[in-house]
Amino acid sequence: MKIIGREKEQATLKQCLESRSPEFLVVYGRRRVGKTFLIREYFSGRFDFYVTGLANADMKNQLKAWNIALKQSFAGDEKDATSWLDAFSLLRNMLEKTSKSKKKVLFIDEIPWLDTPKSGFLTALEYFWNGWASGRTDILLIICGSATSWVVNNIFKNRGGLYNRVTQRMRLLPFNLKETEEFLKEKEIDLGRYQIAEAYMIFGGVPYYYNLLRRGQSLSQNIDSLCFADDGILRREFNELYANLFKNSKHHVGVITALCAKTKGLTRDEIIVATGIASGGSLTKILDELELCGFIRSYPNFLSTEKFAIYKLTDPFSSFYLHFIKDGRARNPHFWSTNLESPSLSAWKGFAFEKLCLAHVEQIKQTLGIAGVSTEISSWRSKNTTPGAQIDLLIDRKDGIINVCEIKFSKSEYSITAKEEELLRNRIAVFVTETRTRKAVHITMVTSFGVVQNRHSSLIQSEVKLEDLFK
Repeated sequence: MKIIGREKEQATLKQCLESRSPEFLVVYGRRRVGKTFLIREYFSGRFDFYVTGLANADMKNQLKAWNIALKQSFAGDEKDATSWLDAFSLLRNMLEKTSKSKKKVLFIDEIPWLDTPKSGFLTALEYFWNGWASGRTDILLIICGSATSWVVNNIFKNRGGLYNRVTQRMRLLPFNLKETEEFLKEKEIDLGRYQIAEAYMIFGGVPYYYNLLRRGQSLSQNIDSLCFADDGILRREFNELYANLFKNSKHHVGVITALCAKTKGLTRDEIIVATGIASGGSLTKILDELELCGFIRSYPNFLSTEKFAIYKLTDPFSSFYLHFIKDGRARNPHFWSTNLESPSLSAWKGFAFEKLCLAHVEQIKQTLGIAGVSTEISSWRSKNTTPGAQIDLLIDRKDGIINVCEIKFSKSEYSITAKEEELLRNRIAVFVTETRTRKAVHITMVTSFGVVQNRHSSLIQSEVKLEDLFK
């Protein structure tokens, strides 16, 4: 299968390959996002050395996998390595016997799994790079890991021998809607854009999930078979996902669960109350790790301090799981197909569409014609807890305008009622009064198919439709 999108990432790989200097590239991003696929496909599997860490394996078996990889990559009768210093020394010896006429590509995948407790792996990696590889012009070392927190703490924030040694960083993000559409076309799965949006509200932009969809089945049938059937591949995905990413995932899941229950988001203090996690470095680390992996995002509260940032759950699948799959909440194996028009699903889709829109702010800006304007993205919540006085997406522009985005998901054009008009006007009035902003405030409706023009729609200055989010 060809590489979909990832133009910037492919340009980085080309640059590293053609570089006349040693290159140390770190590829990171959440699990299932396609990191390994990108590297394998770009290099067509032609690595001078390739090894992948083993999940939940001890040092002995990690080294055994390394020794096997060495024998598959090089001819020789060297003894097996029994320590990581030996392992990297063997790799160095074998590389020195190869031609110097081309860049040697070394790919170490799932590197966090190789670094078992007290194994000395990081020390050996440091010695290999600093003592040999960094002095050559023909080495491209690529390390990759889904445990983003490990990569950040042990490589980017390393204060030992790997300090400031990385030459390129590549954070692989989930697909946007356009890339998801291209991926499905490549798989010859024919879905309209409305259905692709519905799929995105469940699976986000994670390629692995879309790769599980089967031709000949409707989207609803696919969701039922993957998520609600007794043997559905994704029924246990949530727990496996967090357990594989974080050593002690209980508190991470606790934060995710708390944010799922409050779709408008929580401040740090509110997270402490909801989860019982003590304030301090431990909570900071948990929030940082979840944000680095793309599960949550912190939005500054407009004109407020970082202390009052609003954290929101941004991972669609986590929200979907906690709403419908956790603890067998939906026991019907055909739950999705038989409840498509139910009020609970309709309400959930409204919140899920907000997540989709928050993941496509750049497309919203492009549609508004402000792609080149410097902006700040934030949320806002009334200090006086005025009912309904919260804005999930503010685009604060340097050209003197604030776009207040009102997000609505519907199966047809959205019709603003007299009650909604009154709520919108009150919300804007409270916002202007409390923030004392002197900028012009424009209401932007982000909807599936646009807004019905009626006597209550005159307060809307601009529109963004689902079609625009596929740009």
